[in-house]
Amino acid sequence: MNSRSSFNKSASLFLIGLVGVSLLAADAEKEPTVVTPGTHGTPPSDAIVLFDGKDLSAWNSENGGTPEWKVENGYVEVAGNGGILTKESFGDIQLHVEWAAPAEVKGEGQGRGNSGVYFQGRYEIQVLDSYQNPTYFNGQASAFYGHNAPLANASRKPGEWQAYDIVFHPPKADAGGQVKPGSFTVLHNGVLVQDHIPVNGDSTTAAKFSGVTQTGPLLLQNHGNPVHYRNVWLRKIPAN
Repeated sequence: MNSRSSFNKSASLFLIGLVGVSLLAADAEKEPTVVTPGTHGTPPSDAIVLFDGKDLSAWNSENGGTPEWKVENGYVEVAGNGGILTKESFGDIQLHVEWAAPAEVKGEGQGRGNSGVYFQGRYEIQVLDSYQNPTYFNGQASAFYGHNAPLANASRKPGEWQAYDIVFHPPKADAGGQVKPGSFTVLHNGVLVQDHIPVNGDSTTAAKFSGVTQTGPLLLQNHGNPVHYRNVWLRKIPAN
């Protein structure tokens, strides 16, 4: 091998080494945040706990003032006049919420175990006793109410605890006023029921608020049925 070839090979190895160091540095800059997973129903270490079974200090009544809902035995029961909404506002989030329709079945269709989880007070994932209870497709449990029916009916029996795990990205408006759709991904009792479906900015019927916004409160609906809630927590999703 002549000296020129030896020089070229050495230079190439040096450049490859530089690239490797640069990639390692880039990877180090992107090292993910350490989060301790929850166990046995406890939330992960970075979660914001909105209801832990003790009080509603993180909530207001949607009509203003202190919520009238009844807290007992580690859960809160829908009661009184109006829903409840969080004091804090949120944008992109991962939400966990557990709920149970009344064990004593009364009514049918939309009159049975009806409530809802409204993101930013605008976009509702339906809560309903949909166990052997037919109703319109985009109004049953885990539907993006009025928009998208769930991919499956994963409902448990009345009175049994059910879980929603939801990833929500709100729609966002650019400087020119054009709306970039957001999305819902929903697991109902561990079953994927909404798969990255678009949220275009059209508020759900009976929504508390309207219009596209960066952040807004979480709202639990009072639809006149004594639905129970427990273990409500969320994680803020960092911007990419």
